[in-house]
Amino acid sequence: MQSEQVVLAEGKQTHEGTLAAKCPVEITQEVIGGKWKGVILYQLLDFECMRFSELKRCMPRITQRMLTLQLRSLEADGLVNRTVYPEIPPRVEYRLTPLGLTLRPVINTLLAWGVLYSENTPDRSALTAEHTEQKTG
Repeated sequence: MQSEQVVLAEGKQTHEGTLAAKCPVEITQEVIGGKWKGVILYQLLDFECMRFSELKRCMPRITQRMLTLQLRSLEADGLVNRTVYPEIPPRVEYRLTPLGLTLRPVINTLLAWGVLYSENTPDRSALTAEHTEQKTG
């Protein structure tokens, strides 16, 4: 498994050098870290294919610019496919690539831990209930 991670990262350049020379956890954090990437991945895992406006609706606190930047970054890292249909108005859809789909257990684990943490932290329990209502509503 470790050799697969190195092969996937091999040759990809960053400002600090090649990803292959870094800790695998650091690589993962660079690719899916930040406030919004995990949420975007979670939404795409849940809905499979989404338009930009659908993603924005699911994440009302993200700005349009930030959503655009995060989607471009995920696309550049090979986790998201962006398909533009030549229609008026243009229709753009986002879906996870096969590599992006391999993040399902990671995102599901983050979800489970977030629920556990929220339920055991008094200030956070209301946030979990609010999120659950948004997903089911």
